[in-house]
Amino acid sequence: MHQESYVYILTNKYNTTLYIGVTNNLERRIYEHKSHQSEGFTTEYNIEKLVWYDTFPDIASAIQREKILKRWKRPWKEALINENNPEWKDLSEEW
Repeated sequence: MHQESYVYILTNKYNTTLYIGVTNNLERRIYEHKSHQSEGFTTEYNIEKLVWYDTFPDIASAIQREKILKRWKRPWKEALINENNPEWKDLSEEW
């Protein structure tokens, strides 16, 4: 059985730091980031604004894409975000 999965990019309020993650439940995972439920990089740098995500049919495909994106240079990541979210709005605000 395949479960829909997501790759996402978060940033801080100044858009200076990017974080790429993968999950099988995007709304839950973003909530965890925003409520600082786990210690680590996103909590330390206050990274909680969802600026990009993509959906995949299974977790293996999502993990493969995540690994590729993590190797990208920052300008490439910014271009990806700008394609669909040029104002870098928090896409999770309406949830």
